[in-house]
Amino acid sequence: MRSRANHRRDRRVGRGSKTPLLALLAFVIFVLAAFEQPEVNVAPGDPAGPRTLEPQTRSAAVRDYLAAWTTLHHALEENNSGLLDADFVGIAKEQLSATIRDQQKLGLQTRYQDRKHEIHLVFYSPEGLSLQLLDTVEYDVQLLDHGKVQATQHLRVPYLAVLTPTEVRWKVRVFQAEPE
Repeated sequence: MRSRANHRRDRRVGRGSKTPLLALLAFVIFVLAAFEQPEVNVAPGDPAGPRTLEPQTRSAAVRDYLAAWTTLHHALEENNSGLLDADFVGIAKEQLSATIRDQQKLGLQTRYQDRKHEIHLVFYSPEGLSLQLLDTVEYDVQLLDHGKVQATQHLRVPYLAVLTPTEVRWKVRVFQAEPE
């Protein structure tokens, strides 16, 4: 037979455990949403330029570009510009690193969740050293101030990106939002 003290302790533990359980449930839902893959549409046809874009090159460039978005999300959420090294070079990396430094100074973080990419390969250079694309991206963005969500917004933004091949993958060299 259980004592009254044990029974009261068990009731207190059960009552107090709801808050951590709800926090865990919210975290699990957010993590599962993060694994949700965005819808990706790549416009058919070859980009302009004298060089033909081979199917495997096209596939690799799109794959690496989408991986760069994932890297960007992690870098902005963790305020870790070192993560950008895997997928960004040149001016794109410099600008994104500056954004992360600014976020760190202000105690901010940004969370992104891609919903949709509409990619149009626009230009493939004659020497094969650049691939320009336009991407209309739909995503949800949350702004956090010292860990607390301050704003959530759904956006549809056109981006211009220039990719350059490296030893083993395509990296984003230019990355900018375009005014509509």
